[in-house]
Amino acid sequence: MLDGIRIIEIEGLGPGPFAAMTLADLGADVITIHRKGKSGPVTTEASVLDRGKRSIALDLKDPADMATARKLIAGADALIEGFRPGVMERLGLGPEACHADNPALVYGRMTGWGQTGPRAETAGHDLNYISQSGALYYASEPGQPPITPATLVGDIGGGALYLVVGILSGIINARATGRGTVVDAAIVDGSAHMMNLLMAIRQSGGLSPKRGQSLLDGPHWSRSYVCADGGHVSVQCLEPQFYAEFLRLMDLSGDPEFQRQMDKALWPKLTARLSERFLSEPRIHWDTLFAGSDACVAVVLSPEEAAHSPHMIERHTWQSPDGVLQAAPAPRFDGEVHSPRPAPKRGEHSAEILAELSENR
Repeated sequence: MLDGIRIIEIEGLGPGPFAAMTLADLGADVITIHRKGKSGPVTTEASVLDRGKRSIALDLKDPADMATARKLIAGADALIEGFRPGVMERLGLGPEACHADNPALVYGRMTGWGQTGPRAETAGHDLNYISQSGALYYASEPGQPPITPATLVGDIGGGALYLVVGILSGIINARATGRGTVVDAAIVDGSAHMMNLLMAIRQSGGLSPKRGQSLLDGPHWSRSYVCADGGHVSVQCLEPQFYAEFLRLMDLSGDPEFQRQMDKALWPKLTARLSERFLSEPRIHWDTLFAGSDACVAVVLSPEEAAHSPHMIERHTWQSPDGVLQAAPAPRFDGEVHSPRPAPKRGEHSAEILAELSENR
């Protein structure tokens, strides 16, 4: 879908490389400027996050390498960088300098706190950003500290994917107007924006300002349970017809307490009763019991287990090119499933890219 679009990525951590990987998955020509002579932020030489990209190794403090970087950026549709505010400007690659060479460039900036604000130049990590944005608030049981979620909520959801949307929007606008733009993708902004779904539920009365009192974080029918073998099962049968199917399969249809689905006063007691019930059998029992039903129940799988799930196998969602487990590119277009393209070694395409620059002089 993005064939013909060129993205220059300045090597960074987490959400920036993920955004660039997503664009590469969609067909863009992503050239990553890796630091010359460094091992990089990952322990392996070819990172999953670099898949489908081309790599050139440069020392941006070297005048010749800086000139090469400027040439690459001058011929690109977009740039991705993930440093603290001011770092790229000090390197001589800030938006003003890059737009002087390439007025139509979409300059994508990926940070936690954003380019402005009291925290803009301070350190932080995923958990800090979603703490400030409000996205962490409901991530716990009542009375317990919020649970640290995987970095999917902040780095990826609120950061990388908003950067992708911003870059693609900027490219569309640049092609129509000839003018580039600066995309300020901040994890605090994106993760707060994702909360609008919950705020809409809250507006309609379905989400309480207090944890444990809402349809998504309080009921016995919206949580995970421990099984006899230590595995887990997730339950979220919100709609009455799905809840009725859940009760039928659990042999609880005739229980008067369980019939009072929306009685908040009963939620703690019914949660305790279901906890005992799920602890009575191993995970495979519950997986078999609810298979093919509309009870909205699913066992919790690790990535390795998910790769062997019949649903995931049929969709080819998890793949292992060169023995490295990873998810296939998403979304899909016209039902096609694409395998991840190989990740390059650092600097693997340096000669090739330099040759292209020479040809384009």
